[in-house]
Amino acid sequence: MIRRAMPLMLVLAIAAAFGVGGRWAFAQDAVAPSPLAADQPQTDAERAFVNQHAGTWDALNPEQRARVLQNYREWQRMTPVEQGAARQNFDQFRRLSPEERRQVLQGLRQWRGLPPERRRQLSQQYDRFRQLPPEQREKVFQHYREFQRLAPAERQRMLANYRQWQQMTPEQRKAARTRWRQFHLRRAP
Repeated sequence: MIRRAMPLMLVLAIAAAFGVGGRWAFAQDAVAPSPLAADQPQTDAERAFVNQHAGTWDALNPEQRARVLQNYREWQRMTPVEQGAARQNFDQFRRLSPEERRQVLQGLRQWRGLPPERRRQLSQQYDRFRQLPPEQREKVFQHYREFQRLAPAERQRMLANYRQWQQMTPEQRKAARTRWRQFHLRRAP
């Protein structure tokens, strides 16, 4: 029923979830058209797009129409390189198992539920991760796999320790590192 409109919407959603591009990754932060016109095409190009998919468009509810138009506008603002990366991500998404797709979409919903500032922070962290040398990235993945293998209670304990670490001042962290080193030096054979 909405098959033609969905690929464009999913391409943008998956691209955003994978962090492709820069300026359009925060589409929800952008100023939207007035609520009265959000589900109506505003430009000749948008009207042509809607006319091209008239049967599908008619089957959409106003919220779906607004989402398709929002995604279409974002698509139009993307560079050809960003569009190509989005298409690749969509192709990769289509090759996932149903369970993996469900997990990706669940992650996307969680992402969209985050405050804009938190999304910016996570995007910056991801950018820093991508700039790491391959061996350091692999080490991060290795630690993540080890974390995933822990029992749930142990993971929760580690997360609690991490949250406590985040609350510490740089001086407190330095003191904790010193105590940790001293502890391990005393235990060494």
